[in-house]
Amino acid sequence: MKTQGSAGVMWAALAGNSAIALIKFVAAAYTGSSAMLSEAVHSLADTGNQGLLLYGTRRAARPADVAHPFGHAREVYFWGFVVAIVLFAMGAGVSIYEGIEKIRHPHPIDNVIVNYIVLGLSLMFEGMSTYVAFREFNRRRGEYRPLAAIRASKDPTLFTVLVEDTIAIAGLTVALVGIAIAHLGGYPVADGIASIVIGLLLAAAAAFLASEVKSLLIGEAAGERIVKGLNDVVQAYVAGGAPVQRVNDIRTMQLGPSEVLVVISLDFDDTATARSVEKVTSDLETQVRKRHPQVVWLFVEAKSRSQYRPTPIAANSGASQEI
Repeated sequence: MKTQGSAGVMWAALAGNSAIALIKFVAAAYTGSSAMLSEAVHSLADTGNQGLLLYGTRRAARPADVAHPFGHAREVYFWGFVVAIVLFAMGAGVSIYEGIEKIRHPHPIDNVIVNYIVLGLSLMFEGMSTYVAFREFNRRRGEYRPLAAIRASKDPTLFTVLVEDTIAIAGLTVALVGIAIAHLGGYPVADGIASIVIGLLLAAAAAFLASEVKSLLIGEAAGERIVKGLNDVVQAYVAGGAPVQRVNDIRTMQLGPSEVLVVISLDFDDTATARSVEKVTSDLETQVRKRHPQVVWLFVEAKSRSQYRPTPIAANSGASQEI
């Protein structure tokens, strides 16, 4: 599976967020800053999310069984969706609530220098975690732009950490600005406003992640590179003299970050024997898996052109490049 690099990214994020969350909670209790408390809750949510993603990755690696004959790879998508819910409810909800309370009952921040030190250290730790995530992400995305690569990715463990780290840096910057205005400008309400802005950032990130993982959870086609490669292999094999009149269709489904199911429908010659059909099936499976080892399930359907009735596919639903 293509998750070894992602696991390293998650462990780095988990270690960094754990330390940051503890420091922020201490600072929030010591200074009474709503923005700092929001950032502490944010880091706590991120820490829990990394744990959930690591748990989902381990669960997804289990072999197929009677109840789950195609394996458990898609479980990582389920836990990715849970992460989005946790980020929205725990991170965004608490931050917005704290911000509103601070605006309703404004009070000066005590020992503000502690907040500056903690935010500075947090930016350093988050920067290190983000660097690890971006390095792995850039290694995979190739020529694609970052947003397009995130939308095309089949590995939620990677793009979730990337989005969380990016939002974390944005949130720390907002907290720093809000606390500075409250401290230097004598405007304590700015601390509450910063907390609300952090909550809105988290809500936006959660909505984006939920949308991306939902598509994977429902069942996306494999990436464009795999789909094109499958077509090339099948068409070349048929053109090489196989007893096949027509390739009816090739359908794919992404079962996990690096596991794909493929169904190939072929219209065999009327004179094809059972042995020749078996040979075609065996040859195609060998050639496809040699070129795309992530194809873990491959089925060949024998059906005449007149009998084949494919499920319609919308014209704008093309597969995307996998990274």
